[in-house]
Amino acid sequence: MKTRIIALMLLATSLALPVVAQDYDLVLLGGRVIDPETGYDEISNVAINDGSIALITDDPVEGKQSIDASGLIVSPGFIDLHMHATNLSGYRMQAAQGVTTALELESGVLPVGEWYAAQAEKNLPINYGAASAWTFARIATFTGRPPEPTGEYFQSVQGQSNWKENVATPVQLQNILGMVEEGLNQGALGIGVNAGYAPGYGHKEYFELTRLAKRYDVATYTHVRYMSVLEPQGTFEAIQELIANSALTGARMHICHINSSSLRDIESTIDLLDRAKEHGYHVTAGAYPWSAMSTVINAAMFNGPDWKDRVGYTPNSFQLGDQRLSDAQVAAIQEKAPGTIVVYHFLDKEDPKDIAIMDRSILHPDVLVESDTLPWFLIEGESVRPYTGDAWPLPANVFSHPRSAGSFAKILQEYVRERKLLSYTEAIRKMTLMPAQTLEDFVPQMKKKGRLQVGMDADIVVFDPATVANRATYTQPNKAAVGIEAVMVNGELVLKDGELILDAAPGQAIRRPH
Repeated sequence: MKTRIIALMLLATSLALPVVAQDYDLVLLGGRVIDPETGYDEISNVAINDGSIALITDDPVEGKQSIDASGLIVSPGFIDLHMHATNLSGYRMQAAQGVTTALELESGVLPVGEWYAAQAEKNLPINYGAASAWTFARIATFTGRPPEPTGEYFQSVQGQSNWKENVATPVQLQNILGMVEEGLNQGALGIGVNAGYAPGYGHKEYFELTRLAKRYDVATYTHVRYMSVLEPQGTFEAIQELIANSALTGARMHICHINSSSLRDIESTIDLLDRAKEHGYHVTAGAYPWSAMSTVINAAMFNGPDWKDRVGYTPNSFQLGDQRLSDAQVAAIQEKAPGTIVVYHFLDKEDPKDIAIMDRSILHPDVLVESDTLPWFLIEGESVRPYTGDAWPLPANVFSHPRSAGSFAKILQEYVRERKLLSYTEAIRKMTLMPAQTLEDFVPQMKKKGRLQVGMDADIVVFDPATVANRATYTQPNKAAVGIEAVMVNGELVLKDGELILDAAPGQAIRRPH
C-alpha cells in the first residue's frame, strides 16, 4: 500500500517508506484530507504527535486517541485576521466554527505587552495575537488618558471628537508614532489602523505609519478612513491613498472588510486592488459574507450633514438587539449613549443585485475571508454592557453580530454547498493559507499554520460537508455553528463530536520575536 510521508527533514521531498509501528497522540481516520498549498485532496489518515502533524498516509495507524473522519473533510484550522472578541466567550464561539487562530489586527491594542500577559491568564482554547493600535495611541495623545488594552477604552471616547477629526501637531504625531512603535517592540503583529473611526487625521500621519511599518517589516491592517459612495472623501479615495502609500514605501498593507467599506461601490475598489496586484504592490484584502456591519452608533461615518447619503442610509437601517431603530431613536442614542454597538444594514440580502455586490468581494481570488468578530454584550432592559461570563452555550440575552458566530461556517454552507460558487479547496484556501501567508514573512509562527502537511502545527478542523452550517441571525446571533465535528489546536482537542471541551486551553500567543 502506498504511504505518503512529507517530512521537513527531507527538505520537502516525498518518499514512499514503510510505516514505523507506533502509537501517536491522536489519529484522524479515513477523512478527505485537503491541503490548500499542495493541492492534496485524498482519503487519508492523519497522525499527530507533540502538537505537530507527524504522518499523512493510506496505511493503518493507531493512536492514544482516534477520530473516525469517514465522510468528513479534514482541513487546516481556520485563521481569522479580524477578531475583536478577545475574551473567553469570543474565542469559544470562534472554536465552535473551526477557527484555531484569531487575531485582533484591525483595531489592535495598547499596551501590547500588557494585553498578551492578560490573555495568557485566560486559559484560551485557540491561538491569539494582536497588532499595535494606532487609534489607541491617538486617543491617548488627544485626551490625555493612558491607553488600556480593552474594547471599553475605545468605546468610552466615542462622544469625543478631537481624536477623530483633528490633524496632529508635529509633537502629537511623534507621540502617536512613539506609542505605536513601542507596541511593535513588544511583539505586536503589525499596526492596526482603524482609520474609519478617526478620518480627520492628516495624510502625512498615515504616510509616517506606513514608513514605520516598512522599517519594522510588518503590515498595516486598515479600516479605511472613509466609508462613502459619494465623492470627495469616498471609499475609492481612501483605498487609493492606501495603495499609494504601499507603492511609495514598499510596505505591506491589508484592507480590512473591503466589502462593507465599499458599500455598493465594490466594482471600483476591486479594480483598484487588481491594479495594485498587477504592479506588484504588497496589498491584500479581506471580506466577510454578511450584508450588514456592526459598529458604534456614533462612529465618524454616521456624523456630518450628509452622512445618510454617503452611507446609503434608509429608515430602519440600524438594528439594536432584535429592534430596528427609527430616525428619532438613532439620534437619541447617538446623543445619550454614543458608544452603543449596533448593526447597520448596508445591503439588502433579499435583492439579487445586492447579493451580487457581496459576491464580488467574497469570490475574488485575492480576497481572503475574515469575520470582524465583535465582543458579546449582555442586554438587560435598557442596559447594554460587555459580557464577561463563561457560560456555554451563551445566555439568550447575550448579543453580537451574527458574523461573530458563523462567518466561516456560512462560507462552507452557502458559497460551497448550496450555491456552488467555490470549491472546498478554494474556500479552505481563503480561510487558512491566505491568512497565514499574509503574516508569515514577519511572523515566523505562521509558516507552520494554514497547511495540512507533515511538520506543520496540528491546528485542524474536521467538518461534515453535508451539514456544516451557520445558525446565527441578526435577531438570534448567539447560536453556534453546526457540522463542525472536531477541532484541534496545537494537537489538543478543543471540540469533539460537535461539542466544545470547556476546560481545553491549548491556545498559544502568536507574536513577533521581541
